[in-house]
Amino acid sequence: MPFGITLETSPTKPNFMKRIILSAIAASISALTFAQPMVGSNLTIFSEDGNKFFLILNGERQNTEAQTNIRVEDLTQPYYTAKIIFADKALGELSKSALMVRDADNMPQEVVYKIKTDKNNGKQALRFFSNQPVMPNYIPPSNVSVYHFGNPQPAQTVVQTTTTNVNTGSNVNVNVGGIGVGMNISINDPLYNGTTTTTTTTTTTGTVSTPASGQPAPRPNAYAYGDCSYQYKMNPNDFASAIETIKNSSFDETKLSVAKEIISSNCVSADQVASICNTFGFEASKLDFAKFAYTHTIDRNNYFKVNNVFGFSSSKEELSEYIRSVR
Repeated sequence: MPFGITLETSPTKPNFMKRIILSAIAASISALTFAQPMVGSNLTIFSEDGNKFFLILNGERQNTEAQTNIRVEDLTQPYYTAKIIFADKALGELSKSALMVRDADNMPQEVVYKIKTDKNNGKQALRFFSNQPVMPNYIPPSNVSVYHFGNPQPAQTVVQTTTTNVNTGSNVNVNVGGIGVGMNISINDPLYNGTTTTTTTTTTTGTVSTPASGQPAPRPNAYAYGDCSYQYKMNPNDFASAIETIKNSSFDETKLSVAKEIISSNCVSADQVASICNTFGFEASKLDFAKFAYTHTIDRNNYFKVNNVFGFSSSKEELSEYIRSVR
């Protein structure tokens, strides 16, 4: 007599519920993971001997004032072309065509390079120092000047703390359709209810000066273009005081030092650069200042006006070569 046996099994309820809940949690975690924004690498370069320098990455100057220890954040590419220009021209310049800021697995890194004196030739050299995975919520030491890539203004960090009451209990509803099985599970654990304190760190890039009468408004993202491009020149009263201060110095060397100090924290026009150059008695001082002031000039397209202060064509040619090198 033919016969058949049918076996019907159902999972044990506790194990089955555990698998359902774990699957739901895993799916939530996966969704949160893919929602995270891209994390950039951070690059720190410091001078072992304390020499101040400007850093240029992919042709963009990162700092408007020479520093000895610079950190640039939000680097999203795997490598960058780097150039170091020292405030002391006698130290020359350094270049690196492929400075890596990610590891072999393309993961973002905290990369540190140092500038040191080569014992063999006495010249400055850029050397790899260390790297490690990006550190969340890292607070740099006070002696490090922090910049965001493409923004030459130092970052100002503002920390805000907000306390909110939140219900962190969990509700899980599971409906399973099957042979003779129907479930509805609700989990709400009051032990997880409480108060959460959230600390938010925001970064600003300083303020933009009020435009003087007759001056064009800057681009909304003017800082992304670097230095003083599309900013505002010194107003006439402040500039007149600056010229008087420079003239009161007895020697060209002192005048040059004072002029650079003034320009380091101000933006000027090409005409103002020419006026300052004319306070110097020596051609070399005029040329030195004209090079220094270029990145602090709002109308670089008019920089040809500065050529009129030179008495030698060789000075004009040297200035032109310098400008081409920093563009």
